[in-house]
Amino acid sequence: PAPASGSAAAPAATPGAEPRQHVVAAGETAWAVARRYGVTVQDLASWNGLPSDMGLRTGQRLIVPQPGQSPDRLATTTPGQGSPTPTPPSSALPLPDEDTPQAGAPAPDAPQTDLGATRTAASGGNGPFRMPVDGAIIRVYEKGRNDGIDIAAPSGTPVNAAGTGQVAAITQDSAGVPIIVVRHEGDLMTVYTGLDGLNVAKGDSVTAGQSLGTAGNDGFVHFEIRRGFESVDPERMLN
Repeated sequence: PAPASGSAAAPAATPGAEPRQHVVAAGETAWAVARRYGVTVQDLASWNGLPSDMGLRTGQRLIVPQPGQSPDRLATTTPGQGSPTPTPPSSALPLPDEDTPQAGAPAPDAPQTDLGATRTAASGGNGPFRMPVDGAIIRVYEKGRNDGIDIAAPSGTPVNAAGTGQVAAITQDSAGVPIIVVRHEGDLMTVYTGLDGLNVAKGDSVTAGQSLGTAGNDGFVHFEIRRGFESVDPERMLN
């Protein structure tokens, strides 16, 4: 298939289709590419033999699997680049710098709200985290398709830390939307996307319920919980 440019819209996934190709634009990160195509950064790394820091080069050609597609073989890498399968990183490994420039690419579409599936998070659980936003869950966790939950949040809605920890990174997706990563005990990280008006900086210590910022104009906040880069269902981790 023809390679996708850094500014073209991502092609829609087709069941049974072959992996796609993507040419890395200046400043583009593995996280931005994975989010754009709706795949996990771990799958992207496995298919392309990316290093443990997920570093990319401008002009590098990536093979992008269909969501949930298993790599029958690792992609051939550019000469001079190693192709070890990356070790699942822990929270001790470096995260993206908050000042990493991003390539211009369309923002991911807002989730299609299924009113029959819309719900609030279960309360009274035994997990270590709390809901970061007071709103209904409009898109649930689906491993390999949606590595978190999307929570309805009108512009200006407070977004709070789900647990006590330290702000490990503040970066941006390919559309310039801020992403906050908070590191917690137990090799856990929480990820918050779709914010505006940030109230924290990289390195800040935060407590559960402390304001991180407010929701932007997308109408929802995307929230993930990860062990290293391995996503887990946030609803199973909420109290």
